[in-house]
Amino acid sequence: MTTTSPLSPTPHPIDALVLSGLPEATRERAAAVRLLALDVDGVLTDGSLIYGEQGEALKRFNVLDGYGLQMLRDNGILVALITGRKGLILERRAADLGISIVLQGVRDKYSALQELAREHSLLLSQTAFMGDDLIDVPAMQRAGLAASVPNAPAYVRQAAHWVASLSGGHGAVREYCDLILAAQGKLGQRVQSGGAGAPVVQ
Repeated sequence: MTTTSPLSPTPHPIDALVLSGLPEATRERAAAVRLLALDVDGVLTDGSLIYGEQGEALKRFNVLDGYGLQMLRDNGILVALITGRKGLILERRAADLGISIVLQGVRDKYSALQELAREHSLLLSQTAFMGDDLIDVPAMQRAGLAASVPNAPAYVRQAAHWVASLSGGHGAVREYCDLILAAQGKLGQRVQSGGAGAPVVQ
């Protein structure tokens, strides 16, 4: 049996592949995660804002990211979106994915993360946060597992324990979700089950 269990430390081959080359400390941080919080623009999207004649902004989301977040939720990990901007588009996307924790217009993301951890009786070491700009750094510096994207400024990436190989809006969040699930021995189980319980909306 290759699936990780309390009786066998041998990871599923898929979990092992995702975790290959990662420092043990990063794996341990990922294994402890019970709450994932994400910035939106530049992380869950590519950071582009498309304005129409009425001034409304359009955003593009990635279905791979969406399914990754669904898998986290299916495995009991809380998902929160914390953004400095405001808009109905994000509310629609969050509703599609069943994400109820959506904090918009937030300037102090560390305080927001800290409050979420307190509300759910979690330690900050049990939280993960992914950001791509200066406003995200304080939360990244205090989260148990901090992540960023490759196109973020170098000083933001330096605050991360891990940096995705894909850019924001192009699968970076899915990579992060896979990392967390693999560290907890859950990604291989999901594949082995054939994705049972997969959502219609991604």
